[in-house]
Amino acid sequence: MKTQNMNRDWIATARTLNQALPNLQRYTGAIVVVKFGGHAMGDDAAMDEFARDIVLMQMVGVNPVIVHGGGPMINEKLDALGIKSEFVNGKRVTDAATVEVVEMVLSGLVGKRIVQAINRQGGKAVGLSGKDANLMVCKQTNPDLGFVGTPDQMDASILRDLFEKGTIPVIAPIGAGYNGETFNVNGDTAAGAIAAALKADRLLLLTDVEGVKNKSGDVLTELTSQSIRDMIADGTIAGGMIPKTETALLAIDGGVRGVVILDGRAPNACLLELYTSHGAGTLIRG
Repeated sequence: MKTQNMNRDWIATARTLNQALPNLQRYTGAIVVVKFGGHAMGDDAAMDEFARDIVLMQMVGVNPVIVHGGGPMINEKLDALGIKSEFVNGKRVTDAATVEVVEMVLSGLVGKRIVQAINRQGGKAVGLSGKDANLMVCKQTNPDLGFVGTPDQMDASILRDLFEKGTIPVIAPIGAGYNGETFNVNGDTAAGAIAAALKADRLLLLTDVEGVKNKSGDVLTELTSQSIRDMIADGTIAGGMIPKTETALLAIDGGVRGVVILDGRAPNACLLELYTSHGAGTLIRG
């Protein structure tokens, strides 16, 4: 006969699951768009952990959508092919040769790697780009930047069809133009536009920082849209956090119920945000 001693860690795990019940119920049937990027994309163990979290979210009733970046992988491939990049005001000019590489890396190498990671964990994922089924039709952002696009017309019906089939969409931020062009779209911008088109319950922007900070460097757990605007105006929000918070504002204006900027380096960041009372990162609401 086997005997068993109750381990404190086991008891803590059971208590955590018990306390998660209200949040599990809260997100049943919810649409959650996750912008995946940062260091986790280049680390196999972190990728597997992220994929496991996404599959778990789906298993407890969430409809997850993954939108991914891939800047470092694009840079590596451009260097390997000897394609030199020019920059205008710190932004890469995406010429015809570059946009071909961007599409190849994002829709191929990066997207399929995430799809495989989710499938290995027992999920059913499919890779798409914004060009599929006219999901994301774009206008040129700035002629000086070449084939860089801003989402202009969205059709998220293909994503809802995938939800009904229990399939997790993994979307590369590549958009179609009105005249047959291919546009590279900023990953955060694409995620915000897709979340707005779906009227998502949450948009989770995974970053390599803990969240939005005040002037003292403390992470703020919750902010309103007006607070964000005030903090941008007085310089509290600066640098790379400006485009992320501006994406959040656009998403909320488009009908997303809440946007969270959180640290994708933290283990199980998405689960911490959705299924614990304290959450993770900074929640932004209207």
